[in-house]
Amino acid sequence: MNLLDSLGSLRSLTAGPWIYPVVAASILLDVFLPVLPSGFLVITAATAAATATATSTDVPSLLPLLLCAASASVLGDFLAYRLALRGGARLHRAIARSRRLSVAQERLGTALARGGGLLVVLARFAPAGRSVVSLGAGAAKRRIEEFLPWSALAGVTWASYSVGLGWLGGQWLGATWFSAGVSTLALFLAGGLAAYVIRRPAAAPAPAS
Repeated sequence: MNLLDSLGSLRSLTAGPWIYPVVAASILLDVFLPVLPSGFLVITAATAAATATATSTDVPSLLPLLLCAASASVLGDFLAYRLALRGGARLHRAIARSRRLSVAQERLGTALARGGGLLVVLARFAPAGRSVVSLGAGAAKRRIEEFLPWSALAGVTWASYSVGLGWLGGQWLGATWFSAGVSTLALFLAGGLAAYVIRRPAAAPAPAS
């Protein structure tokens, strides 16, 4: 497949207004099904948008794509939070059986109580971190005003980073599948770094003198 064929197939995949609801649905649902390729879809659409001109009608627009991705991210977080908040004993037992969810629930409660909602932003990039944090916030009965503003910041940050990666990759490497793959790899690397920071033990307090 030559460069023009690659460009054409990428633009064909993302052409038309249907790309926005598909991206939104993928982001909305991947809080419950983290295997969905929502990040790749956002990056692919943004990569195609890098070829846009004043008369382009067959590529996504960056601003609607960004707003779509950020809004779907926040809405998905909110739905997961509400589900966990009202989940009752069954959900609490499920969380208790999962060491990962239990630890996240404890850490989240402490972090948010101390104003450390940056954890919510970092978790948005980590694999399955969004699910763990959103469900953990609800299960820990955190107040919505403690969680939602950080969720909104996380959604905007993640969407901006993903769209920016796709657009820059398209500008530098051309709007090809190779460019989308490189940008997706950069997103995965950011996720790995976020997971490392989240898992890193907190520093022990200094002994009193």
